[in-house]
Amino acid sequence: MKRFYRSSTDKIIGGVCGGIAEYFNIDPLLVRLAFALLFFGYGTGLLAYLLVWILAPKAS
Repeated sequence: MKRFYRSSTDKIIGGVCGGIAEYFNIDPLLVRLAFALLFFGYGTGLLAYLLVWILAPKAS
């Protein structure tokens, strides 16, 4: 079973976007753009990022 972890190699702040990109096997830039759009468009991107950063374990 595939598990989600925050990335320890592809990270800018907390590794959340890199971890999501690794999990779904997509480009991390797309995930970062999605979070930016959620932040500037709806204001929920920052909250979602912080929640995942707190709740998701870091890859070892």
